[in-house]
Order: sequence, then structure tokens, then C-alpha cells
Amino acid sequence: MKARPYPRWVSRVFIFATTMLAFTGLLQMPLAKRYYLTELPGMAWTGDFFLVHKLHYMLAALLLFITALVVIHWVIDWHDSLRLTTLGRVRAGVLAGVVISGGLRVYRNMPDITLDPMVIVTIEWVHMTLATTLGVLALIALVRKSSAYAVRK
Repeated sequence: MKARPYPRWVSRVFIFATTMLAFTGLLQMPLAKRYYLTELPGMAWTGDFFLVHKLHYMLAALLLFITALVVIHWVIDWHDSLRLTTLGRVRAGVLAGVVISGGLRVYRNMPDITLDPMVIVTIEWVHMTLATTLGVLALIALVRKSSAYAVRK
């Protein structure tokens, strides 16, 4: 019996997307130039905000695709044979928060949208806090050797 009901590539794409989203998310703050990352061979692109921003959006689309794929399979196939672990429930909730707050960030970046500065700051901080929390929960799962979100019933 397989440990996970989905192909390994799903996990790998999810890990790649979240890791690269964390990297590009940090680069959207002016960290690359400040810490001379742009000086490393082949890393000059990290100082181009607009390129990094577009890359972040493309990776977010990839994450949304993988997340939607898993949710659809959960609803159709897996809900009878799998149950979310406690850590899996927490991580899924935090991931949902990251997706929602990321959607709010996309909305507020639209050309004709003007929001109150306090709302903008709140959206930014919620998104960064949830993204960081997702990373910490992934590390906890890695240390506990319980990285699966779900187990067989």
C-alpha cells in the first residue's frame, strides 16, 4: 500500500512552489541589493523587482493549481479513505489563509483599486505572518518526521 495516494511529483511541485514563493516573496522586499545577492554570478535578476514580482505571481498560479488539484481529489476520491492529521489540518488552514491573503494582495495591486493604508498594512502583515507560519509548520513536520497532511483511515 502506498504511503500517499497521490504521485510524488505533486509533493515535489508543492515543495518547489512554496520554497520559491518564499524566496521571491523575500526578494520583493529590497533584500537582494541590500545583502549583495545581485553581485553573485547569475543572480543579478534578483534585484529586478518587476521580474521577481511576475515570477512570484507565476509561482502562485502553480501553487493554486496544485492546491486545487489536491482539493478536487480530496472531495471526489480521498475523503472516504483518508483523514487529515492534526498538523495537516493546521497546515491546510494556514495554507488557505496564505492563498486568501495573497488574493487580497493581488486585488489591492490592481490599477484602479485604492484602499485605506491601514487595510493595506494589515493585508501585508497577515500574508507575511501566515507564510512564515507555514514555513515553521513545515519545519516542525520535517523534524517530527510527519510531513504527510493526511493518513489512511
